[in-house]
Amino acid sequence: MKRYLDRLDEIPLPSYAEGELDSKPAVQRRDHLGAYANPKLYPFNKMSEKDHRYIRAAYWAMCDLVDEQVGRMLEALERTGQLNNTIVIYMSDHGELLGDHGIYLKGLHFYEESVHVPLIISYPGTFKANTRKSTFVELVDLAPTLLEAAGVPMHPGIQGKSLMPVLTGMQADHREEIFCEVEESRGEEESTEGAVMVRTKTHKLVLHHPNNEGELYDLQTDPQERDNLWDNAGHMEVKLLMMELMCRRLAEKVDPSSPKVAPW
Repeated sequence: MKRYLDRLDEIPLPSYAEGELDSKPAVQRRDHLGAYANPKLYPFNKMSEKDHRYIRAAYWAMCDLVDEQVGRMLEALERTGQLNNTIVIYMSDHGELLGDHGIYLKGLHFYEESVHVPLIISYPGTFKANTRKSTFVELVDLAPTLLEAAGVPMHPGIQGKSLMPVLTGMQADHREEIFCEVEESRGEEESTEGAVMVRTKTHKLVLHHPNNEGELYDLQTDPQERDNLWDNAGHMEVKLLMMELMCRRLAEKVDPSSPKVAPW
């Protein structure tokens, strides 16, 4: 972290517009006062500019450490002659808000900072090298990808869609939209909270439960996701279309592990 302390003032502050949470679900306003509903854990409204920059510097330093350790693993694979026969996947389960939108850490939040995670896959001689694909991928797609690459039959109930056609250059696009979900329980005496998200190239819809709240963003005109259009009368048609898409994705989640073997 020392490498960033000498230029702390150059580190950008969180991307947050005062008042942007007024039209957002209550869980965001709650976590604005303290991550995970804990007023002692990064309360955005009580932190100084130095606090914000210091936390981002610490995060960057952790990213540097991960990069160094991944480099060590790749060097070991190359040194032992295993690199050309190893599928390497670099990924993350979620991102970090780092104070953007006035919130730290994670939670029932589906901003791009949280859901747009790195995914780098290498398999020399099989996957196309040095190419970057701009297509939607879900982390559940990794399991069928590895099974197909290893020549292992897939269980009928497995979720996800193999990335092999994209990785081998047979096709460019993979999905038309992505689906995310999260469930949180904050103790035995408190009810479980949850949210689901569906995102297309142009819009993002989030449903929160058990509260009757949601989010709708036009990613073309509002890429920073500041303006929640959930209650905007002028966007009811696109909201309905996104809700229909959400229903289809939720229906796909029904357990398919018992394949239909009869015509009825």
